Amino acid sequence: MAIAACSSNKNASNDGSEGMLGAGTGMDANGSGNMSSEEQARLQMQQLQQNNIVYFDLDKYDIRSDFAAMLDAHANFLRSNPSYKVTVEGHADERGTPEYNISLGERRANAVKMYLQGKGVSADQISIVSYGKEKPAVLGHDEAAYSKNRRAVLVY
Repeated sequence: MAIAACSSNKNASNDGSEGMLGAGTGMDANGSGNMSSEEQARLQMQQLQQNNIVYFDLDKYDIRSDFAAMLDAHANFLRSNPSYKVTVEGHADERGTPEYNISLGERRANAVKMYLQGKGVSADQISIVSYGKEKPAVLGHDEAAYSKNRRAVLVY
């Protein structure tokens, strides 16, 4: 209840009766002051799940620089929460043989795993799986669809 009350006050106009968001309630600016560390970790993990896909170029499995900040955030979370584990799912577009696509998906998932380990995440916290072309994110037979299917997904 206290969280709901603070949440509704955050959007209410300030008439001067409240000096700070959640004043006197132990709430911080994120509304998480009275949450246990486990609840805070769960909330942070849910936020990370909204930005959890690494896309790859055709037939490539190297991590592009535009995904570094996102992966760094996941690495920071995992280092700070050693009880959490992540599965990296590797995917490919529909072109190529099933064997090639499974192998490419595995190399993509492993590239993400190695990146996270390079940032200090324990290998015990990371598992990988490859689905090849079996679980497309987008159906279609053009570059727009293919580019969305060449990916690795971090799943907690």
